Amino acid sequence: MPTTQHQHIATVMHVANDGAGALAAAAHEQVIRDSWHRCVHEHRLDPTRMQEAVILPQARLREHQDQMEALLQIARHGLEALYSKVAGLGYVVLLTDARGVTVDFLGDLVFEPSLRKAGLYLGADWSEQHAGTCGVGTCISTGEALTVHLDDHFDATHIPLTCTTAPVYDSAGELSAVLDISQLSSSQPKSSQHLALQLVKMTAHDIEHAAFLHRHRHDWILRLSAAPQFLDVQPEYLLALDAHGRVVGHNRRAQQAFAGPPQERPHPLGGPGEARVGGHALQGRAVHAPPLVGRSFEALFELPFSQIGRFVLTQPSDQRAVMLAGGRQLLFLSAVPPPPRPVAAAQRERAVPAPLAALSAGDAALDRQVERVARLVNTPISLLITGETGSGKEFFAKAVHSSSERRARPFVAVNCAAIPEHLIESELFGHLPGSFSGASPKGKRGLIAEADGGTLFLDEIGDMPLALQARLLRVLSEREVLPVGATRPVPVNIRVIAATHAPLESLVLAGRFRDDLYYRLKGAHIQLPPLRERSDLGAMITRLLGGRSLTSTALQRLLSHPWPGNLRELRNVLDYAGSLCADGAIDLDDLPELQAGRLEVRAAEVAPDDGPEALLQALRAAHWNVSAVARQMGLSRMTLYRRMKRGGIVAPNRQDDIDSRRAH
Repeated sequence: MPTTQHQHIATVMHVANDGAGALAAAAHEQVIRDSWHRCVHEHRLDPTRMQEAVILPQARLREHQDQMEALLQIARHGLEALYSKVAGLGYVVLLTDARGVTVDFLGDLVFEPSLRKAGLYLGADWSEQHAGTCGVGTCISTGEALTVHLDDHFDATHIPLTCTTAPVYDSAGELSAVLDISQLSSSQPKSSQHLALQLVKMTAHDIEHAAFLHRHRHDWILRLSAAPQFLDVQPEYLLALDAHGRVVGHNRRAQQAFAGPPQERPHPLGGPGEARVGGHALQGRAVHAPPLVGRSFEALFELPFSQIGRFVLTQPSDQRAVMLAGGRQLLFLSAVPPPPRPVAAAQRERAVPAPLAALSAGDAALDRQVERVARLVNTPISLLITGETGSGKEFFAKAVHSSSERRARPFVAVNCAAIPEHLIESELFGHLPGSFSGASPKGKRGLIAEADGGTLFLDEIGDMPLALQARLLRVLSEREVLPVGATRPVPVNIRVIAATHAPLESLVLAGRFRDDLYYRLKGAHIQLPPLRERSDLGAMITRLLGGRSLTSTALQRLLSHPWPGNLRELRNVLDYAGSLCADGAIDLDDLPELQAGRLEVRAAEVAPDDGPEALLQALRAAHWNVSAVARQMGLSRMTLYRRMKRGGIVAPNRQDDIDSRRAH
């Protein structure tokens, strides 16, 4: 064990034995020493026992993610914005739930093995009870933003890390998540993390604000600020009231400022991270006051609720002053009334749009995905749809488009694998007349611009050339496209849905797909189940029969088939059988010959990162029939040839031609 770890363990033991005031730990902040003491005496952790981070299995992680799915969707934009500011400095961004389990992650996947080992990864459990003193766990225990830097950590395993965190509270004042930015190592003192701490606190506040407005979109929203200039831009306090003027929600700052009777309330100007009573600053949880929820408008302000209409956006903000109850302070108030809400609105909000509902005939796993995406149809969040070849990714994307308010605008599907590499830039982005050799003299608008106002579906996104990924990233972040040969970008309003059957994370690790584009596309991930795993196979067969019928023997044959080609194969089989059957009744003899089992070498599962050997094996198994292998992989022949070229694979007949030319 290195000397630094020995010394660290000895220091923690001093605190465990002598209390948080131990002189040996005087270099560490009180909040750190308190946490060390808590780890030993409350959590029963042993500082001499070093443990690597605990990563939850995928099934348990999904349970944690499902329980806070609404907040994950809201927070995603904030996480991406924060990551764009700190990624170049070697930080990763984590969001955990209130139990300390990492439910979202943004980081450079090139360092995935190191990040996973250190626990800076999806599914990592950073609760103080398991990991000891750490950014996330100690933030949960104290309810405060803080930095746990290097040997602040309880477990000596985590000494290289620096972790800066801020809590995210819900509108009832309960901690709902923790936002964290961390580095694998740092050679700088703890003071170097001050700017990081401010960035994390600001982003956590923005996430709280967005979640509050979403949660209380049907209530009165009160914005309050000590400065009228910031009232409509960045209010300090948020309150939500019901129709009777009682508080039903608030942000964290309002809780600290308004909870309790007037004489016990902290001063509103005590700052976002502290409360003040009797002129003394009190840290977050030091004020144990009655809850704010349920209190009346009149208990908080020297004004009857009946006069709230005066503060709706009809006059300048500096003329919207209101006195707090007890005459303690003058604040400025902006009130937004709840929108009109028809009686059946709640039922409509819960309904799944018909195009999405038609995708499933009762499969539970697919139903969950459909219900989830139904809440996202009109959000700007990008969707990434993954699944085996033929599992219905484009049908799913079209259903999302048809279920949204963009349905009257274009749905433009682009197969990134089918467009020749030298043409894909001009096809996607368009070009000006004569901008390159062979360019149309009239120019071309480009497929991205064609989708303006609607949905751009990027199929086989993993095959997009690396050089163009940066340009696509700009389209997604700036919402503008620069045609080839142009100097001024053109604004576009598009919803982007991407799809692939290839493992994008593996492509990122191989350096063939940009990690920032990967995270931008993966705003929400939809995993489509293969047909052989769906419980609604029988019902899907009935749907696709188109009025025809099946004999029991034919049905049993279809139900027993593994369907390696998924829905695409099922449609083709039923169309073929329907053309041969007599009187609209499909019998066993009408069915085409079905592969009894899955291919011994499944070309459809040869991914780009499997290396040239796997592709070579698939080609040999198909007797070098490139078209057949391309069909099995769900790729164009052009893409397959590109992969063969990258892997140095040459068909035997072409090798003979090459050798012949060399001989001459």
